[in-house]
Amino acid sequence: MKNQSLVVRCMMVVVLGCAVVLGANAQTTTGKDLAGSAALSENHTTLLAALKAAGLADQASSQGPYTVFAPTNSAFSALPSGTVDNLLKPENKKMLSGILLYHVVQGSVMSSDLKDGQAVTTIQGDKLTVRMKDGKVMLEDAKGNMATVTTADIKATNGVVHSIDTVLMPSK
Repeated sequence: MKNQSLVVRCMMVVVLGCAVVLGANAQTTTGKDLAGSAALSENHTTLLAALKAAGLADQASSQGPYTVFAPTNSAFSALPSGTVDNLLKPENKKMLSGILLYHVVQGSVMSSDLKDGQAVTTIQGDKLTVRMKDGKVMLEDAKGNMATVTTADIKATNGVVHSIDTVLMPSK
């Protein structure tokens, strides 16, 4: 539970800090910790709303390091109609938290560290499988869905962010 709390803090700060760096080239270094990079990201407002609904938004910093695969607004928009609204309901808080924690991996994992077929364990407990296609890093979730890393290697002093185009879904 303590690791989950730290990871959630990291994820929250990453979401808030993405605006400054998500439009930058690969291997951008903020020079600050995730909390110091805080600013609202226009591309991650749905993720921020999800963090608030899950009760995770008040946690603002972490020692890390953690890697966050941050779904964009368009990733959430691609979910079946009504899915996001349903997940944001108070009675679905536990399920939403599980989905959010499924996007976080312990350690600073750069895109160059990822290999085709590699399994990475998320803080939520399920695994993601790395796929490489046409030079792009992709992640396969427990349900067989694929997410492409659209902006990679956004480094902070306590972790790294990869923006992705699909919401990853755990098996449980």
